[in-house]
Amino acid sequence: MLTALVASLLAYAAGSVSAAILVCRALGLPDPRSDGSGNPGATNVLRIGGKKAAAMTLAGDLAKGLIPVAIANALSDNTALIALTGLGALLGHLYPVFFDFKGGKGVATAFGVCFGLHILAGVAAALCWFACAAVFKRSSLAALITFVLMPVYWLLMGQTTYAVLAVMMAGLIVYTHRENIQRLLQGTEPKIGKR
Repeated sequence: MLTALVASLLAYAAGSVSAAILVCRALGLPDPRSDGSGNPGATNVLRIGGKKAAAMTLAGDLAKGLIPVAIANALSDNTALIALTGLGALLGHLYPVFFDFKGGKGVATAFGVCFGLHILAGVAAALCWFACAAVFKRSSLAALITFVLMPVYWLLMGQTTYAVLAVMMAGLIVYTHRENIQRLLQGTEPKIGKR
């Protein structure tokens, strides 16, 4: 239990590093928390800073989900410990201790967690997101569909512990996208790359 607690706290600290804010500061762009949608994530950075800034943000957010989980996966075969590490990284992104507990919506970091758990899980999530984004042109809708379906993937793989983690991740992502869901229902959610 102590090892799992330490791993999840370290992952939380890693997740608390906001790639969007740091990238925007480094490139002299507006603070993503006060411009565009107000969300410190790759989609909003794309709106306010373009593809280069968005790619840097996406890489950073993916890494802070991927690296802690990949390390835990390499050092332990305890699926509960690994799952708690992934949850810690995601919670760090959503509620970063370094930025007044006001973080992003968790999509890129959740993708990183999936890749850290198993490469095929990451590929499955990425393919689902790209397919949904191509059809619906809405990043938020693609993310919601992708992560609501992830528990099913893990159950089919016989990984109950990771299925439970995926349910928690999906619940957090649905919660952080509650305003997006309202806009989707109203037909006012912006398309990818648009303000």
